Amino acid sequence: MKSKKSTLWIILIAIVAVIIAVGAVIIYKMQDDSVNDEVPEVVVEPEPELSEEEKLSQQIDEEISEMTLREKIGQMITIAYRQEEYTDELDNILKEVEPGGFILFSENISTYDGTTSYIKKIRENEKIPMFISIDQEGGRVQRIKNLPDANVLEIPTMYSLGQTGDTELSYNVGSVLAQEIKAFGINMDFAPSLDVFSNPNNTVIGDRAFGSDAQTVINMALPFAKAMSENGVIPVYKHFPGHGDTEADSHVELPVVNKTKEELYERELLTFKAAVEADAQMIMIAHIALPNITGSYIPASLSKDIVDGILRKELGFNGVVITDAIEMKALADNYSLEEICSNAINAGVDIILMPPDPITAVDTIEQLVQNGEITQERIDESVKRILTMKHKNNMYEEQELNKENIGTQEHIDIINSVY
Repeated sequence: MKSKKSTLWIILIAIVAVIIAVGAVIIYKMQDDSVNDEVPEVVVEPEPELSEEEKLSQQIDEEISEMTLREKIGQMITIAYRQEEYTDELDNILKEVEPGGFILFSENISTYDGTTSYIKKIRENEKIPMFISIDQEGGRVQRIKNLPDANVLEIPTMYSLGQTGDTELSYNVGSVLAQEIKAFGINMDFAPSLDVFSNPNNTVIGDRAFGSDAQTVINMALPFAKAMSENGVIPVYKHFPGHGDTEADSHVELPVVNKTKEELYERELLTFKAAVEADAQMIMIAHIALPNITGSYIPASLSKDIVDGILRKELGFNGVVITDAIEMKALADNYSLEEICSNAINAGVDIILMPPDPITAVDTIEQLVQNGEITQERIDESVKRILTMKHKNNMYEEQELNKENIGTQEHIDIINSVY
């Protein structure tokens, strides 16, 4: 009897132990589930992939961070050297300044072979590709015409082209011009003019304009510029905010335009507004005074009201701004080099065109930055715009020269159809 009771107690204790064990497991599981509910599993989202534009922006920021102040300033200078021969003096200027651009004049051009050799020597030591530019508008402003070893075609005046009203023809003429100068290694042209020729006493513009009304200029100049871009030459629209209603020549003296801003928007600014909306890459600022807008006789090229105010903020232009040549008397007779550089850069200009002494110009801008008169951020802003344009136009790639694109029968036929 005693043995049976012991066995029952053992069984009972075993059952209780099992129940306790099972209960413990259940409680543990419930606690574990509760913890899991309170702390959800963390999922790490992959970083969004950058767009090509964002990647390029980052790349350029890195390039700028590795540049010295003088190298940055050099990118903001386009130099001229009006001699046919590549000299030791030019070699020294190029090494000291490391300019972002070089502008060719007729003095640099005698033959096709000589010119291409000249450009090659200019670019031999460049760290960053240079804008090799020229004034090749057509009509009376052509630095390259028929050469002994290349039949470079003479482009008709833009006014005669505008008179045809044929936008397709304008595109084709732009293609001819671009293909022929690109064959020399030129990648930028200070054309087309967006000036509206509205003053018969204006001698500096005249038949360089496409027409005497804004719509004709827009209709003809934009296809011309589009063709240039599509053929590997950057068009530079000029002369902002409009040089067509002046009488004085800014090469000789300071022209004054007494229009209000509202009056400019009725005609002169219409053409530049259209160019900005068509993704213009570079615009040249004229040395003309607009006292009823700026309240003074400061030239547009040095005026923050004009460059930053009207062109950048009001018209929304985010591209590169270049001055007209600063050696022109409208500036040189009225301002020191220090005043020109300080005012222009602080106004929003990115490139100073043709300082008479490029090395002194770099020294001057460097001193202005060190003195706090121009900020480092302002310099970086311009350099980023310049380098972005060089990357987007594939200037870092090797460009082949094709002399066969000069004076072709197709080009001759296109030019003859203007007349």
